[in-house]
Amino acid sequence: MTTPPPPYGDQPHPYGGPPGFGPPPPPSAFASQAPQGVPEGPEFMAVDRHNSIVVDSVGVAFEDHGHSAEFPWHEIRSVHYKDGPGGKTLMMGVIHLDGRFYECVVDAKSRDTLGQWFARLAPVLGYYRPLA
Repeated sequence: MTTPPPPYGDQPHPYGGPPGFGPPPPPSAFASQAPQGVPEGPEFMAVDRHNSIVVDSVGVAFEDHGHSAEFPWHEIRSVHYKDGPGGKTLMMGVIHLDGRFYECVVDAKSRDTLGQWFARLAPVLGYYRPLA
């Protein structure tokens, strides 16, 4: 008679992590361009329940319902933003060097919050993308 295997939770995971998780993804080139933990310049972040926009020394990053896209500054042709219908939505678009357009929309809790985002976003974009 053989002994039954130990319960699933007691077995070591082949990758060293919790069950259901694979090996960690390789570090991306985007993440390795700036040292971790110390910002090199101003940052902007707008977040709602599903989406986020981050602008920092590395570039622009969007997250839309769990899907992320990162754009290093050297790959960005231009960045545009405006308020959306109703005056409580930040709409940002990134135009890649090859002409592709990416957009992310983040809902503000109020018009005041959106106004604060615009006030913080303009100088951050101006810092990284000054007008020639």
